Amino acid sequence: MKKYCGFVLLLISPCLFAQQSNSVYLFCYFKGNGDGLHYAYSDDGYKWKALFNDSIVLKPAVSKDKLFRDPCITKDADGKYRMVWTVSWADRGIGYASSTDLIHWSEQQFIPVMTHEDSARNAWAPEINYNPKNKEYIVYWATTIAGRFPQKDTSAEGQKNNHRIYYTTTKDFKTWSKTKTLYEPGFSVIDATIVPNGNEYVMFLKNETRSPVEKNIRVAYAKNIEGPYSQAGLPITGNYWAEGPTALKINGQWMIYFDKYRDHKYGAVTSTDLAHWTDVSDKVEFPKGIRHGTAFKVSKKEFEKMIRK
Repeated sequence: MKKYCGFVLLLISPCLFAQQSNSVYLFCYFKGNGDGLHYAYSDDGYKWKALFNDSIVLKPAVSKDKLFRDPCITKDADGKYRMVWTVSWADRGIGYASSTDLIHWSEQQFIPVMTHEDSARNAWAPEINYNPKNKEYIVYWATTIAGRFPQKDTSAEGQKNNHRIYYTTTKDFKTWSKTKTLYEPGFSVIDATIVPNGNEYVMFLKNETRSPVEKNIRVAYAKNIEGPYSQAGLPITGNYWAEGPTALKINGQWMIYFDKYRDHKYGAVTSTDLAHWTDVSDKVEFPKGIRHGTAFKVSKKEFEKMIRK
């Protein structure tokens, strides 16, 4: 990492000091089939550039498959970063690690979130939020439990991938609550991500219905982060297949990014009221090969410290 850190700093410092904001936007993601942790940065939410020559910051080390897909990073009240990710196509647990600087990570852990369900087929795209009300973390993901929703199989794959969103909570990442269902919308659903908005919580999710085909991003709402969530609204994405939504709010405007995986590129929609959406996919720029990840904000001071590691 250090051999090109100075080069990276030279390239990005002018734009950082030129802008008035005290924040920088980061995007953590993977490439290929799950090679490891990558970062991109942006000062406006539209133009994203890879950090560290798009090299891998953390290589996966847990589960039988040792994959690293769909990373999600959040910052806790003590300033520590917590990250979860998909470790396998067919394992019943997820990956977890923590960091104080986004570069050096703790020993990776396998969290067996669905091993109590013998019929569980997977644990995909975990996300993590800190709940200040209960002073604990909520971790949620998509799982298919074979035969669990036989009358609501919209996957058209014979229950092979008929997902619902499940969750668990923890205060210390050692003891975990019993896994429960977080969202059952009546169709196969994956890639949920939750953000607070005033006195409510907003869930962006992928309708995974294959027949008739949906494959789009929708929105649901709740008064509490653990639900219950409303029925999902109409699609906010267009006539293309989209997955892996992640949200930022920039100057009063929501930016929802997603993987247009059939087109092999990223897209985005914007809104000021979460009701009326504009597709700005032709205006966003991302590093080549970027896949499902999470956008989040850090201070300029944190960012400058990070790129000097």
